Amino acid sequence: MNRRTLSAAFLFIGSLHAMAAAGPRAFTYSVVARDPATGELGVAVQSHWFSVGSVVPWAEAGVGAVATQSFVEPSYGPLGLALMRAGKPAPEALKALLAGDSGAAVRQVAMVDARGGVAAHTGANCIPAAGHVTGPQFSVQANLMESPLVWPAMAKAFEASKGDLAERMLAALEAAQGAGGDIRGMQSAALLVVKGTSTGRPWSDTVFNLRVEDSPEPLTELKRLIRLQRAYNHASAGDEHAAAGKMDQALKEYGEAARLAPEVLELPYWEAVALASNGRLEEALPIFRDVFAKEPQWADLTPRLPSVGLLPDDPELLRKILSQVEP
Repeated sequence: MNRRTLSAAFLFIGSLHAMAAAGPRAFTYSVVARDPATGELGVAVQSHWFSVGSVVPWAEAGVGAVATQSFVEPSYGPLGLALMRAGKPAPEALKALLAGDSGAAVRQVAMVDARGGVAAHTGANCIPAAGHVTGPQFSVQANLMESPLVWPAMAKAFEASKGDLAERMLAALEAAQGAGGDIRGMQSAALLVVKGTSTGRPWSDTVFNLRVEDSPEPLTELKRLIRLQRAYNHASAGDEHAAAGKMDQALKEYGEAARLAPEVLELPYWEAVALASNGRLEEALPIFRDVFAKEPQWADLTPRLPSVGLLPDDPELLRKILSQVEP
C-alpha cells in the first residue's frame, strides 16, 4: 500500500470514527409545530431508518417540542425541553445546546416552545439535500433528500392544511414524500402530540404517541394509526360520560368512535355494555346481537362482567343480553 493510499485509508477510517461519535443516524424529514387554537405541541417524522420514533421526536405538554435528526445527538430532546421548561424560549434553548456541541455541523434540530417561539438549525455537514423552513409556530426540516424541494413543499402543505395539529403535520409529511422524500426511500414514521397545558400527569397529557417501526409504506400505516387513535380517544371520552351518567354525550362519542373505526367491534361492544348498565337495554340489544354474530368471543366474555361491576348483577339482564347470540 503506497503512502497516498494509506493516507486516504486513514482519512476514511477517521471519518467513520467521526460519524460514530456524532451519534445515531436519523436522516429524515420532520415537522415540529404548535397549534395556535389549542396550544397542542407536536412532532411528526419519516425516515429510511428503523424506529425513527425512538430517536427524533420529543415533546412535553405546556413546555415545547423538539426534533433532533441527521447525525443525532439524542440529548437535544430532553435538554431542550428542560431549558424551555425553565423559561428559555426555543431560540435561546437551541443556541445554548449548539454552543456546547462539537458536532453541531452534522446536527439538524428544530424546536418550538409553548408560546409559539421557533428555532431551527441545519449543520453545514448535514448530507444534502438538506435544509429547513420556519414559519409561524412551526418548522420543517429535512436532510439526505431527493431534492431541495422537499422542505418548502412541507411548509406550504402545513400552512395550507386544515384540521387539528396531527392532521396538519401528516399533510406536511405526505407533501415531503410527494416532492421526492428521502433519497433512500421509506421505512419508519412517528407522530407525537401533547396537550398545550400540563395537568401534572404526563400520562394523560399525550394526545397521540404513534410509531411505525418498519414498513414499506410507513405514512399509509401512520395515517391508519391516527384514525384508530382518534376512534379510541372518542370511545374513552364516551366511557367517561357514561360513568358520569351523561348518556347522551356518551352516545355522541361512541358514535364518532364507530364511524372512525367500523372494523373494531370492541368499540360498539363496550358502548352496548354502557347502555345496558345505564338502563337503556333496548338500545343495547341490537348492538350486542351484531357484535356476537361477527365475533362470538364477546358473548363468552359477557358473563364475567357482573362480578367485577362492569354490568349490573342482574341474572335477567344477563339472560336478555346473551339471548342475542344466534343459535
